[in-house]
Amino acid sequence: MTCESWKAKLDTYLDGELPEEEMRAFDAHVRECPSCAADALTRVQMKRAIQVAGRRFTPSAEFRKQIEQSIASKPQPSFRPAWMFAAAAAVLLAAVALTLTYVVRSEREQASRNQVYSEIADLHVATLASSTPVDVISTDRHTVKPWFQGRIPFAFNLPELQNTEFSLLGGRMTYLDQAPGAHLIYDVRKHHISVFVFQERALSAKLPVASRENSMSPRNLPFNMETWSQGGLRYFVIGDASGADIDGLAKLFRAE
Repeated sequence: MTCESWKAKLDTYLDGELPEEEMRAFDAHVRECPSCAADALTRVQMKRAIQVAGRRFTPSAEFRKQIEQSIASKPQPSFRPAWMFAAAAAVLLAAVALTLTYVVRSEREQASRNQVYSEIADLHVATLASSTPVDVISTDRHTVKPWFQGRIPFAFNLPELQNTEFSLLGGRMTYLDQAPGAHLIYDVRKHHISVFVFQERALSAKLPVASRENSMSPRNLPFNMETWSQGGLRYFVIGDASGADIDGLAKLFRAE
């Protein structure tokens, strides 16, 4: 089956509507084919954008209470009904404006975070598809770490991998938001995991202190990802390895 045949069923695969045997075959193909993985990533991002746009804002109970209290009025004989309606309308318009401002700000922040996650996934896919995925090839952290000195404007530590199932393959320079950073590649049980390190202040998006993210649809994930901030640096660990392996490598970095 050529890639064109796979891509013809890509939307059905992402919706989880293929027969079980085809789903398993598709899972295996997407993990091995950078072209189909990138195409799947693009389509899922489009689906996410549509879902976000279709969500309605649901005010909290506290917000409802504040609005109800603000429009409640005490009966006063000299207060004309027309003025009451005008005041209520003004309050309602103000509440709508505040709600829209909150929704727009929240959606912009989420869109900004999603854009960063998307770029990280793209960097991971592009690197693995490259004929030269690393610029410094070594399993020794004492060789890889010094290679970055003078190439990026910060220092970071690499974990000791002895007595673990992880192995370091090498590293390269990379960019996110036009900010230089480090890209390390690790291997575990024939799966490649990328670790990205950037200066937190150099990134435009406001990211959570720590988060586990799915880079594709919740059901069929070519990638798992963890991200966190530590010592002024932003770390991303992403790959098609299991969530447990992603978490295991992330914990090694956090311990440094």
